Amino acid sequence: MKKTLLTLVLAISSVAIFAQQDAMFTHYMFNTLSVNSGYAGSRDALTITGLHRSQWVGFDGAPTTQTLTLHSPVYNENLGAGLSIVNDKIGPTNNTSIYGDFAYKIKINDKAKLAFGLKAGLSIRKSGLTDLSLNTQNDQSFFSDQESMLLPNFGFGMYYSEDRYYVGLSIPKLLKNDFSTNETAGGTNLASEERHYFLIAGAVFDINQDFKIKPTTLVKLTTGAPLEADLTAALLYKDKVWGGLMYRTGDAIGLLIGMHLNDQLALGYSYDWSYGNRTFQYNGGSHEIMLMYDLIYKDKSKIRSPRYF
Repeated sequence: MKKTLLTLVLAISSVAIFAQQDAMFTHYMFNTLSVNSGYAGSRDALTITGLHRSQWVGFDGAPTTQTLTLHSPVYNENLGAGLSIVNDKIGPTNNTSIYGDFAYKIKINDKAKLAFGLKAGLSIRKSGLTDLSLNTQNDQSFFSDQESMLLPNFGFGMYYSEDRYYVGLSIPKLLKNDFSTNETAGGTNLASEERHYFLIAGAVFDINQDFKIKPTTLVKLTTGAPLEADLTAALLYKDKVWGGLMYRTGDAIGLLIGMHLNDQLALGYSYDWSYGNRTFQYNGGSHEIMLMYDLIYKDKSKIRSPRYF
């Protein structure tokens, strides 16, 4: 069993190396700053969002991810700044990213804004090989943990928004950092970061006086992996409570529920079930918890309410 687990962890890691490396979220619509720096300051308040994801519950070595983002307008309504922290653990490998986000907004008209964002920071990557249980003892390859690697990077994003819809394009990491100093005979690095391209979009439509529907999408593209899209439709009741369905192409379906506890605090939960790979036979699905707080520090009468995005 231990040998099987190690094989699966290495298989997951190798897929990540040559395919999609960034963590996935069912609550992606509340985690926009992590992928698009142009979103910084767009909610006209100091917004703090925390998210925890436990993927493939019951499967040893499965991914667990935590994110913390905060952003706010600075100096004036045309400038936004923020901070994005992501901690992602898969088996013995842990990756922590800390990035600053900066956005400059151009007012297109009374309702629309176009923001240009810059993201810059670094990732700290390490592998705790000594934590693994081995069938073959005294294997020198696992006598010590790998040294922490500091991987600086930067990216950019564009974010167009109105009160009832938005669309954005971004590349959060432009540099292709090497994970390993080992090279093949041909001089090709064994592992490196791949660029990820993101398209985000969403809208809100009235159904009647009490109900609205909120469709959103996150489309991801990277080298060595198929195009992947998250498609979500949420039903809002009196702008206070929501519930919806999510479909991730080739991978999972999910359910989201949540509510605004007051004008500033929102809580959400989601569950998704993977159908696109064999791991679904050995796990209890994936769970997420999201908490978002708007610290309104300006004249409350000038803050857009409700804020859908």
